[in-house]
Amino acid sequence: MTSATSKYADFESLREQAIALRREGLSLRQIRDRLKIGNNDILNRLVKGEPPPDWTKRPRAKDALRDRARELRLQGMTYDQIQLELGCSKSSISLWVRDLPKPERTRTREEASAIARKGWAVTLQRREEERRRAKQAAASSIGDLSERELFLLGVALYWSEGTKDKPHARRERVAFVNSDPDMVVMFIAWLDLLGIDRARHTYHVMIHESADVASAEKYWCELIGADIKSFGKTTLKRHNPKTVRKNVGDEYRGCLVIHIRKSADLYRRIEGAWCGIVGAASATVLRNRT
Repeated sequence: MTSATSKYADFESLREQAIALRREGLSLRQIRDRLKIGNNDILNRLVKGEPPPDWTKRPRAKDALRDRARELRLQGMTYDQIQLELGCSKSSISLWVRDLPKPERTRTREEASAIARKGWAVTLQRREEERRRAKQAAASSIGDLSERELFLLGVALYWSEGTKDKPHARRERVAFVNSDPDMVVMFIAWLDLLGIDRARHTYHVMIHESADVASAEKYWCELIGADIKSFGKTTLKRHNPKTVRKNVGDEYRGCLVIHIRKSADLYRRIEGAWCGIVGAASATVLRNRT
């Protein structure tokens, strides 16, 4: 009996100390270290009923939104109306207000659908803004490219998009095909870096026969600053009436094909550089494993 009473007294004494430290603003870890308590269950029992200090609480960016959503729900707003007001997703709103009473339906289905469409438009706009900010931040992080960086980037670009030699079909020549204007401009810049005379460039357009061929040819000429005389005959892709094409409209300009005359040596340099890049990357992976 005496032993049990002593243990209880010791616990109460320890609890008084723990509560005093808690009220001073100490965290559980600090109280544990201060009082030399190795058991978390006992530690939690010692401070039971005492709220944690504010500084130990994790800040939550959405707390203000959550509180506002609950206010609007209590005012009788639907999920769609709250979404339109706050610009957050309906899934988040549902989690925040699901314990609150549902407002009475006062609108027709058509009116509710119109509100839902507006809410979805707000969500799409928010996502587009997030997408824009992420891209802008990534673009700003690049800065200037060194000649070495541009060289390595160009080798990788060619190896993914250019014509390659095969043991069963020797094609030691440089030919690059792409529909992305930025890729084409970068490839031309890379060729300039390597000192490839533009007189060795030849071009031609590959495009669907139903497109505006003349406009596409003019576009590619102006993009790379080339004379139309350096362009060969345009390759037309025949129309298949069973196919529903998505590459239509004013933005469709087909692909530009860039050939480099007498380019066997250049091709071998590209292939060799690519092998070097692969070897260096493999060595890095192995180092990181050890």
